[in-house]
Amino acid sequence: MTGGEKNRFCRIARWIERKFGSKADANFCVTKAMKEDLTNNWNIRNVTVLYDRPPLQFHPIELTKKHELFMKLSKEYPQFLPSRYDDLKESGVVECTALTQKLSNGTVLHKPHRMAILVSSTSWTPDEDFGILLDALKVYEKEANNRPQNFPFLLCVITGKGPQKEEYQKKIEQLKFSHVEIVTPWLDTEDYPTLLASADLGVCLHWSSSGLDLPMKVVDMFGCGLPVCAFDFKCLHELVKSGQNGFVFQNHEQLAEQLLFWFENFPSNPSLVESKEIFRKNMSSFQNLRWHDNWTNVALPIFNSFI
Repeated sequence: MTGGEKNRFCRIARWIERKFGSKADANFCVTKAMKEDLTNNWNIRNVTVLYDRPPLQFHPIELTKKHELFMKLSKEYPQFLPSRYDDLKESGVVECTALTQKLSNGTVLHKPHRMAILVSSTSWTPDEDFGILLDALKVYEKEANNRPQNFPFLLCVITGKGPQKEEYQKKIEQLKFSHVEIVTPWLDTEDYPTLLASADLGVCLHWSSSGLDLPMKVVDMFGCGLPVCAFDFKCLHELVKSGQNGFVFQNHEQLAEQLLFWFENFPSNPSLVESKEIFRKNMSSFQNLRWHDNWTNVALPIFNSFI
């Protein structure tokens, strides 16, 4: 809510929470940092941390589903089309995108030397400084120009709607990249989880002004098995474990370094095999606990105790 401390409704809400929060028999919050804040600054006790977990629709998918999404997106976004149609002349190829090809027997394969997909979602508000991502992509572009044999063409897909979208689209149009392309689609609801599961790396630029809550978009990415580079803030470590399921950054230089590390000699860099296996195992463990199960395990017993 705009206005902060001076906003009348904010003051009323703060008074209500301070007055009645401490009188509640049970309270829920979404991070350990928030629990500590409620206890120390609001005198609110009996607080249980109930972490957000990914809904079931956010899960890893087969390559066939990725191909279907790329085919669908290619009808509106030519960036998903192959630069050449030589693939269709090859024996058995009946469909192709910039990333995949489908054979006459129904088998879908990754294209050799395919481009990489970097994905981010946003509400295009001041809470997310997309200048950090654009500056990091400039560094990637420069390095890819210097060593094109070592870095793939990078398709950056930024989804969402919001007040600053047009402003950033104008900035994007002014960029003259040869190894990076940026698209800003608005996806159908059912296509968003599929896109996350089809990408190679996610970026989260959200920061918490309170430092007490966590970005749900990272939870969704982890649910799809997508590693994330996330902007660092006070309690992010409760979700993103740097080097274990993602990376954290505080400026565009750090983000650029992470992009270059992840995509060097893509898609089969032998030096990344161990790191990617660690990420895969940790995210697989994360995916084992979904929202419904977490609610049943943590919240339901507390509600039942009052019946």
